[in-house]
Amino acid sequence: MKILIKGGRVMDPAGGFDQRCDLALADAKIVAIKDIGADFHPDRVIDASRCVVAPGLVDLSVRLREPGHEHARMLESEMAAAVAGGVTSLVCPPDTDPVLDEPGLVEMLKFRSQKLHQARVYPLGALTRGLAGEVLTEMVALTGAGCVGFGQAEKPLGNTQVLLRAMQYASTFGYTVWLRAQDRDLGAGVVASGPLATRMGLAGIPVAAETIAIHTIVELVRATGARVHLCRLSSADGLELVRQAKAEGLPLTCDVSINSLHLIDLDIGYFDSRAHLQPPLRQQRDRDAIRLALADGTVDALVSDHNPVDEDAKTLPFAESEPGATGVELLLGLSLKWAAASGVALQRALAVISCEPARVLGASGLLQPGAGRLMVGGAADLCLFDPARGWSVTADSLRSQGKHTPFSGYELPATVVCTIVDGRLAFEA
Repeated sequence: MKILIKGGRVMDPAGGFDQRCDLALADAKIVAIKDIGADFHPDRVIDASRCVVAPGLVDLSVRLREPGHEHARMLESEMAAAVAGGVTSLVCPPDTDPVLDEPGLVEMLKFRSQKLHQARVYPLGALTRGLAGEVLTEMVALTGAGCVGFGQAEKPLGNTQVLLRAMQYASTFGYTVWLRAQDRDLGAGVVASGPLATRMGLAGIPVAAETIAIHTIVELVRATGARVHLCRLSSADGLELVRQAKAEGLPLTCDVSINSLHLIDLDIGYFDSRAHLQPPLRQQRDRDAIRLALADGTVDALVSDHNPVDEDAKTLPFAESEPGATGVELLLGLSLKWAAASGVALQRALAVISCEPARVLGASGLLQPGAGRLMVGGAADLCLFDPARGWSVTADSLRSQGKHTPFSGYELPATVVCTIVDGRLAFEA
């Protein structure tokens, strides 16, 4: 299908391109930007005069709940939510049911997602069998099945010897290890340590749970040379350790979630389980440090940390409820909201949800060429959004089956008008 996108503000953050012009798509690729040949005859013309034409968003943390929830058709609903939010490529963590520790399970997820013709799915394989932290998985076989890296999701490795061996193995083959920096024992609480946790009588998770884990990981990176991506950092002290490690030249990247970027522990309010999240919401000092680190490049990517929790698991007493919130449809709006509040340029706001996460994924060698970019010859994965058309976050406005979010009632800037994946219209408002 040939598509001509006319008159949009075309922005490619990776290349610094920002012009109002036309863009042509054919054979699942971008064939022309600005200078469209007279011999190009489109099957569809899209008027983008009120839109920003951006690369399709790349989200590094989206739980699809499959395998495990096939009966509820979770894959279909969450993939539909992704493209409705402008996301064209997403990473699925390995803590499914069953865990993504066998090639057959990875191949099944890839096959089922490809049949939907929506966002591209890049699974993370389990670092250890069953995420139990004892026996390493067959990383070579899992990579062959389509895994872009290996991690433990929310199951921190308590055995440092196993983590060392896993990083040695990954380093040998050039794989990336994705780790959430949290000490297994110190991270057993439900909210961030501080006055709020004490007042509410809830078990706290100290900042040391994150910094101790980062110290360990950094030392193992030095020892093994393994490439590590730190997922969803939440503290100012943790970010400072990453800043120092990057200055040293260590192969380390990191991301933060939309929740930690905008919210603090006080947003829990009166035991609001919608704000029961992992990592926990921390104090304003930490949120301010996250905003600064995302702006200055210490943090590589912003993620939605999408985790659709059902009604029964969420509407429980705070400490008993399942942590997590829906977010994939909010990623674009919350990135732009952060940029507007912090005086950050639109190019940077788009970079942290497109080309920068694509760069993290690119180390796997499995990323679609041109993902996160607008370039001639690159993949025709695009997001068109109207920056002047805001919307309100409500249960009815979300396509995800997960209706619980701490951002319920927020007014967000920018509405996705259409999402194009592999040269096809995957979503149109």
